Amino acid sequence: MRIHVLPDRAGIGTVGAALVAAAVRDTPDLLLGVATGSSPEPVYAALAARVAGGLDLGGLSAVALDEYVGLPVDHPESYRSVVRRTVVRPLRLDPARVAVPDGTAADPSAAADAYDAAIVARGGVDLQILGLGHNGHVAFNEPGSSFASRTRVVALTARTRAANARFFGGDVDAVPTHAVTQGIGTVLQARRLLLVVTGRDKAPVVAAALTGPVDEICPGSALQTHPDVTVLLDEAAATYLDASLLDDPDRTCATAGAR
Repeated sequence: MRIHVLPDRAGIGTVGAALVAAAVRDTPDLLLGVATGSSPEPVYAALAARVAGGLDLGGLSAVALDEYVGLPVDHPESYRSVVRRTVVRPLRLDPARVAVPDGTAADPSAAADAYDAAIVARGGVDLQILGLGHNGHVAFNEPGSSFASRTRVVALTARTRAANARFFGGDVDAVPTHAVTQGIGTVLQARRLLLVVTGRDKAPVVAAALTGPVDEICPGSALQTHPDVTVLLDEAAATYLDASLLDDPDRTCATAGAR
């Protein structure tokens, strides 16, 4: 696990975009896993600037982590809409090569199974961008989610819905109660993970996920078991981390668990 602390969101965007661009140069037909939420937005913005400057992402395909159940696809806060707005259009991706879970399917569980199978059939995600929820959730895998879980329908906790109410005009009742999400087991099968977290309010959960016990109570702690993780934090999000862990290529799960 490589942990990098940048001064601000712009710095995170610059470094994150450089990592994605390098991965695309190595693998032009890269399968990129994209996350929604505010933390990855600087990475997408910096990538868009690179595309405007000549970076070609035409061979890239993308898969989203999750989607609300029951929210119309044309709703501005459906993740299909968010991905189209923040990823597909700015990065000039072919919409036909960008997949988002179907939260409007008559049988969302069957749709979740099909989505997971499609990722496996594609050969798995090459580089997965991730955020981290206030309660440690990764994608919509809430506390208690099995580390072996696959793409499935989940109930969202009150805390997650309250945090996401800001995207719904502050109305928590407008936030869907369920979502389709890639499971932790699905996420961990990606070849590389890029975790992006910003903000002082995320500092406690960043420390718990990256340096605390590996436990299903904190879903983000599962990332400690992955062999290739890059973490980009702003200074506020890194507040509670031991300085000896930062930018240390030799940091391992064992040293994290011993803290």
